[in-house]
Amino acid sequence: MKRIITALTLLSLVQGFIGPAQINMSVYAEASILTVGPGDQLNDAFGHSGIRIKDPMIQLDVVFDYGRYDFSAEGFYVNFAKGKLDYQVGWVNFDRFVSYYTAQQRRVESQILNLNPTEIQRLFQRLQVSILPQNKTYAYDFFYNNCATKIKDDLVEISENAIQFLPPEEFEPLTFRELIRTQVPLNSWGGFGIDLALGSVIDQKANLEEHLFLPSYLRDVLETSKFTNTAKNAVKKTEVLNQTQKPYPNSFWSSPLLVFGILSILSLYITLRNYNSGVRSRSLDVILFSTTGLIGVVLVWLWFATDHTATAYNYNLLWAFVFNLLLVPTVVKHKVNLRVVAYLKFLILLLFLMLLHWFTGVQSFNIAVLPIWLALMFRYLYLIHWCNNNLNSADQ
Repeated sequence: MKRIITALTLLSLVQGFIGPAQINMSVYAEASILTVGPGDQLNDAFGHSGIRIKDPMIQLDVVFDYGRYDFSAEGFYVNFAKGKLDYQVGWVNFDRFVSYYTAQQRRVESQILNLNPTEIQRLFQRLQVSILPQNKTYAYDFFYNNCATKIKDDLVEISENAIQFLPPEEFEPLTFRELIRTQVPLNSWGGFGIDLALGSVIDQKANLEEHLFLPSYLRDVLETSKFTNTAKNAVKKTEVLNQTQKPYPNSFWSSPLLVFGILSILSLYITLRNYNSGVRSRSLDVILFSTTGLIGVVLVWLWFATDHTATAYNYNLLWAFVFNLLLVPTVVKHKVNLRVVAYLKFLILLLFLMLLHWFTGVQSFNIAVLPIWLALMFRYLYLIHWCNNNLNSADQ
């Protein structure tokens, strides 16, 4: 009688803590890469990837996927902020996998790989080992160790002939930041937050293989890739399992550019009134110096006190200057001194340095920073004017 192994039986076998189940795949087995479109939340905006193992002879049809996490886990957000978050690999029945993302209106594509039975068997055993309790957890890295790069590593490891990753037509290498922006709109709160938190290290060009941290690029590159020595295409067949793709939510009327633009106009209006009346709005100065200082504290913490590699050398600190916090007690007062004027001139220099970094390509800043830059520049210039006038009056 033909042996029948269901997905439920597979689970009971691999959870026995004694090692991977010894299941021999038939010659009809297939391995596929499943690519899921982006979701409407920032954590889902980059899509998802999975490996489907199917063998009709033993009634096996499961999907293994990396990048699982639990928001409710103790210390999740703290560990995420520190860059110490562990993700997991797991598996699920194929029908359930597709139904889940179909319900979210996310496109699902399948690429059947051109693997021989030995390679499929090797891949299946490798995945079984990976989901054992002692192996399923791994240290997450957004660019180098995520749901797509782990699959790329699996394919490289099990292939008898090395995979030659070839670029799609009209491929142009992008920086890591540009790659992120292909998935998250620049003028969105997610895009602004990413550009604010990640430093200039992601403004370097990524090579072809480094593009594969995005599931969509893994899909596109696999489509044109080949196995060396055999000249076989990496992908044998491509099909769409779910066509519907919900667009990423993005509205200009609630965008950071509009919000900061309005706040900048308000700041400029108050500054103009101050100039005409010869006074200084201390409340505005407290808000500007405390806000930029606090943002600077967060950016310094991300750079020096966490394990995140992408938050280093962040030149947003040129406008979100951490030492602005120290000036808050001074701007609350009426009296000023020469040191304040010198400090304000230094802040203006930092703002020009920020533009220099932007124009020379050292770091690309989010477009929503422009109104912030303008508001700070005009306010600093006015404060220098006001301080000089008050110092002259005091001398007389």
